[in-house]
Amino acid sequence: MRAAWPADLLMQDFRDRKILITGSSRGIGAAVARAFAELGAKIVLHGREETAGLRDLAADIGATATHRPSIVTGNFADSEATRRAVDQAIAQLGGLDILINNAGTMMGRHPAAGLAEAVLDEILSLNAKSVVTAAQQAFPALRKSSAAAIVNTTSISARSGGSAGSLAYSGAKAFVSTATRSLATEWAGDGIRVNAVSPGTIDTDFHRRYSSPEKLAATAARIPQKRLGQAEDCVGAYLFLASHSLAGYITGQVIEVNGGALMP
Repeated sequence: MRAAWPADLLMQDFRDRKILITGSSRGIGAAVARAFAELGAKIVLHGREETAGLRDLAADIGATATHRPSIVTGNFADSEATRRAVDQAIAQLGGLDILINNAGTMMGRHPAAGLAEAVLDEILSLNAKSVVTAAQQAFPALRKSSAAAIVNTTSISARSGGSAGSLAYSGAKAFVSTATRSLATEWAGDGIRVNAVSPGTIDTDFHRRYSSPEKLAATAARIPQKRLGQAEDCVGAYLFLASHSLAGYITGQVIEVNGGALMP
């Protein structure tokens, strides 16, 4: 008999699946990690450093999940650190089925006229280059999986251009959206699906660091749903794209999660 949709189907899809979620110490990454763990997956959390918050998250998830998460660390602006973190995760999990490429941040607002080359390089390395590096490093393990998937995190700013001071970040995310399609084309024959989630303005620490309360309120007023998103609003898109049962014939796609702020 067919499993019930969607809870039983997702449990069937993700139970004991080996999943690395990069950039999962807080915000969207943490919410996604909780969801996969609740569905029985074996997950590895990642943060730039092993903070008390990251350890607390692992303990909190492990208190109710089937498998207690493990942790890897590394600054994903550094390619060697990225490779090392992916290798450590694969070693801890004993393989890899799903890679959630979520590490990244805007690193402040930098007006284009004064954008320093060193800052540009770091933003592009963290938000664009690391996605390719992590995927390359995960490729040998993923191609051994019977239900391999990569879900990248891009952004509404990849298409809108973002607001003032986000040229480098927006450009990096546009690269991620295009690289998602390129990888999907190249790796389909290896049984690896590659898709992306494109969040709009989500009410997390990310936006609170770089935007004033007044700016966020004005943004919310312009969104058709009249509110900012929450991290949990994004979770369903990641689960859907990672699910072999629900999205097994979907690859090279970008799902927009933005309350109607941008409609393709």
